Amino acid sequence: MKKIKVAILGAYGYTGLELIRILINHQFVEIVELVANSNAGQKISQIFPHLNHFNLPVLKKIEDIDFSKIDAVFGCLPHTASQATFLDLLTKENGKYSHLKIIDLSADFRLENPDDYKHWYEHDHLAISLQKTAVYGLPEINRNLIKKSSLVANPGCYPTSVLLPLIPLLRNQLITVDSIIIDSKSGTSGAGRSLKTNNLFCEVNESVKAYSVGKHRHIGEIEQELSKANGSKVLIEFTPHLLPINRGIISTIYVNFAKNYQIDDLQNCLNTFYDDEFFVTLTDSEPNIKNVASTNLCEISVKRGRKNNQAIIVSVIDNLCKGASGQAVQNFNIMFGFDENTALKFAPTFP
Repeated sequence: MKKIKVAILGAYGYTGLELIRILINHQFVEIVELVANSNAGQKISQIFPHLNHFNLPVLKKIEDIDFSKIDAVFGCLPHTASQATFLDLLTKENGKYSHLKIIDLSADFRLENPDDYKHWYEHDHLAISLQKTAVYGLPEINRNLIKKSSLVANPGCYPTSVLLPLIPLLRNQLITVDSIIIDSKSGTSGAGRSLKTNNLFCEVNESVKAYSVGKHRHIGEIEQELSKANGSKVLIEFTPHLLPINRGIISTIYVNFAKNYQIDDLQNCLNTFYDDEFFVTLTDSEPNIKNVASTNLCEISVKRGRKNNQAIIVSVIDNLCKGASGQAVQNFNIMFGFDENTALKFAPTFP
């Protein structure tokens, strides 16, 4: 079978590197272009020696790429940069590159309402015409739409950990919408590779801190998708924290039962919804980030709270894999008709 020719924009960052790690093992993919403007002309193995044994292309600037010879693009560019890049690319020379399938890992196409995007990202949306065609790429929820799409907005890491357990419960009206509280904690790779004083080793080691309290950008994305699942507006309380680990997310979610439902109803709902899903697992044990490290898995538990009407949901994912690059490859597989597990069936790094 002819291999799909792939370009990775932003190959120097954590999500770009994670994509390389996965795609070099994808039997139907050939990585033909790697874009990293600041390192153009270098071999990526000069920067990351562990890639020395793989036949990877030299890093280039985006203007030096011939996209007519590429089938699919993974966008790992910063927020606000993707929209201008893809608008230019897909409208250049009367749609010369309209054949491309794009999986964008930034937030630029996740929010359907341009006003919401401006509110959360403090930037006008520059590609509204493209935004209207984008599909929110949560595979277990939007698989049929992803199959038909040419532009998939890969979900954020925190939203993935939250939406997977909550969407089925809201669709079935098993929980109330006025008291959802989410406490999430992430490894430092979630902040990206760029130098930030607050992310230096001495700043994060032996400590845990809350940040962006009440105003984290992912709130808009989470509320959008929960509101769609519920059929009416859902507001949440969401507080993220930074853990002194490389990768992983754990989200603890507090919800109240609706009507006369009990803990068994919530557990049965999620077990039924995800019964045939390879990457989502319901567990009776306590979820642990190490159980999903470096995998595309999401592990969920549902326990009764101390209050009679309350449940406590714990969800763990790897922020760089299921929360970013692994999910992007899962979306890629759906778009091109491959088995979703292709290149993604690997065991946790622990034990």
